[in-house]
Amino acid sequence: MQVTSSGRTQCIISPFTGETIAELPISSTDDVRAAFGEARAAQLGWAGRTPAERARPFLRLHDAILDRRDEILDIVQDETGKARKHAFEEVLDVAGCALHYARRAPRLLAPRARKGIFPVATRVTELRRPKGVVALISPWNYPLALGVTDAVPALLAGNAIVHKPDTQTARSTLWTIDLLAELGMPREIWQVVLGEPADIGDALLGHADYVGFTGSTRGGRKIAEAAAGRLIGCSLELGGKNPMIVLDDADLDVAVRGAVRACFTNAGQLCLSVERLYVHASVFDDFAGRLVREAEALKLGPGHDWTVQMGSLTSRRQLDAVTAHVDDAVAKGATVLTGGRARPDLGPLFYEPTVLTGVGPDMALCREETFGPVVALYPFATDDEAIELANDTDYGLNASVWSAALPRARRLAARVHAGTVNVNEGYAAAYASYDAPMGGVKASGLGRRHGVEGLLRYTEAQTVASQATWLGFEPPAGMPYERWAGLLAGTLKAMRRLRLK
Repeated sequence: MQVTSSGRTQCIISPFTGETIAELPISSTDDVRAAFGEARAAQLGWAGRTPAERARPFLRLHDAILDRRDEILDIVQDETGKARKHAFEEVLDVAGCALHYARRAPRLLAPRARKGIFPVATRVTELRRPKGVVALISPWNYPLALGVTDAVPALLAGNAIVHKPDTQTARSTLWTIDLLAELGMPREIWQVVLGEPADIGDALLGHADYVGFTGSTRGGRKIAEAAAGRLIGCSLELGGKNPMIVLDDADLDVAVRGAVRACFTNAGQLCLSVERLYVHASVFDDFAGRLVREAEALKLGPGHDWTVQMGSLTSRRQLDAVTAHVDDAVAKGATVLTGGRARPDLGPLFYEPTVLTGVGPDMALCREETFGPVVALYPFATDDEAIELANDTDYGLNASVWSAALPRARRLAARVHAGTVNVNEGYAAAYASYDAPMGGVKASGLGRRHGVEGLLRYTEAQTVASQATWLGFEPPAGMPYERWAGLLAGTLKAMRRLRLK
């Protein structure tokens, strides 16, 4: 990044130590305007390349980021505080998603022949045009994965982007841009601005042709309102209060290990993570005991050691929010089975993996997204009750069902009101299957990343239809319209019988 016109900077604080590790320039509204100007100028030439030409740097990205993983893992850990194994999931996500779209973009963006109203006489082609300049807003919890995997399909579609990552975690984005520039991507097509939404948000949304946002439901509502006012599209991946259902026939050893992964990956700072865990009453006590033992055995700590199993929260604000939810639940009668306290002996933002029971609807922990290493256990008696409980939420991002009987589990999964549902996995099976769409319903957002829509959302469909001069939509010269109407009606009926329409 260049020095900005505001002259202001922000210190980047290590979640592990509380010490300053970097200082980044903060953008002004003039900087945002200038970024859009540079992006628009670069976008014309970029869109003029073929999809195959645009794909080349992103095909190279797969191997390059895997080869340089130690470098980017250090950056991600230092700016987020997550464990190295969880940072590595971000590297895998970028490599896999970039390869998926770079291989498929030329085919998905190719002109497609469509049926015309009259066979032979009407020739129709569907084209895919880039939106122009896309505004991307990505969060702090998965800065590499969520920033880059939205940027890649937008760029492959022929757009330029103006990207506002969270300032605390912007260095992973800047590192990736440098890497892609080495691999052949024109640097100008990916602009970065930094700052608070209150300061530069209006400028960012006011110049965009499309908006991609990952963040809170509250922020998503504001962006949707702004996009609607300008009649531009947006896609929003928002919050979740995700359920996990453990049926009476589940392998408890497998389910408990899966729950640990689903609840405590990245210290629970994952929009897909499980915060509500419904366990059949017949195995509830056994499951709870095993989960507590596994949670207590997790190795917490700072640094780049691969043996650490859970890292730190990222900000003081998040630590305060997690503490408030747990303290409120305990004050209102919930029971902490394990955890429930901060660990300043490990670092300023550590919080123990926490399991509670007796969480009721009068507690914030029951219905609001906690976004920390906290899960509440609830018993259920029947499959129908489990589905009713799982769906009793304003959110619908992700869910998980565990059973030894796959047909039963898949039937239940189809009844959960969520954008993705995993069977015998917490989140990764659905999320990492890039050929399938991923996103939320209800208050968890709109639109989809991944799948065909994950690329085509950044395009406008254009229909080009040419009509033969020997057959038009008016009767031949001299033919009465009534006769023409009868002839046309008979033709259309014959086309139906011949399945030509």
